[in-house]
Amino acid sequence: MLEQVKQAVIEGDDAAAALGAQAALDEGSDPAAVLDALSEAIRDIGDRFQRGEAFLPEMMLAADAMKAGVAVVQPALASADAGQTTKGRVVIGTIQHDIHDIGKNIVATFLEMSGYEVHDLGRDVSPKLFVEKAAEVGADMVAVSVLLTSTMAAVPDVIEELHGAGLRERCRFIVGGAAVTQTWADEIGADGTAEDAASAAILCKELLS
Repeated sequence: MLEQVKQAVIEGDDAAAALGAQAALDEGSDPAAVLDALSEAIRDIGDRFQRGEAFLPEMMLAADAMKAGVAVVQPALASADAGQTTKGRVVIGTIQHDIHDIGKNIVATFLEMSGYEVHDLGRDVSPKLFVEKAAEVGADMVAVSVLLTSTMAAVPDVIEELHGAGLRERCRFIVGGAAVTQTWADEIGADGTAEDAASAAILCKELLS
């Protein structure tokens, strides 16, 4: 059943992904295992895109299918985590003028699965909006995704806005995405970066412990 879920995402079939995820849960699959299958599928189509074997429309359809599957899995994850205290509040989004959100969505889901309260602002998010939301929810961390080198220049503005709002002392800042290197993250004053969703969850745990 999990293989069917993965195939539904790769084919961009959101209805099949949702039905498959529900069927897998009904058969007793661990919600985390279903989420892993969804994540593996989106990574697969992402790898194909990088190799020129898949195109942007296919990526977008796969992302929609993954979202449909995740929507089914999230209540089961929340039920499994019921009664647990949140590990921290994270505001996440893709930086202004960048509309790519597949990787960001995976990271947000992994963080939720790991016990964090996640506030996902979506894509094309201005530095000011990141900080306004961080102040509103009392965020412990702001996580910014950036895929394009042409949009990287706006990322340091988020840190400046955090300083201007008096939030930087208590709010950690991480950045990730295809355009990001550890050297650049260090240069702009980020607290860290991660190559994938699982690493991002580990990084959050280390920074917020």
